[in-house]
Amino acid sequence: MPDHVHLFVWASPDWAPKQIVHRLKGCTSRVLRAEFPDPLMRQPSLWSRSFFVSTAGSVAGPTIEKCIAEQRTR
Repeated sequence: MPDHVHLFVWASPDWAPKQIVHRLKGCTSRVLRAEFPDPLMRQPSLWSRSFFVSTAGSVAGPTIEKCIAEQRTR
């Protein structure tokens, strides 16, 4: 999908999902702004504040990876 990103992340239970997303968005924002000095990248916020998080539960990792890969063909 051109307007959002799917990530399959494993994390320690010590980290809240909000903390993980905040760090991912912060790190990628800094990298993108450094790589692309375009004035549009100088907006106050590169990413929106919204995100969706879900647990994998009893679904196997390869199944989730397959679903994410298939999103590209839709």
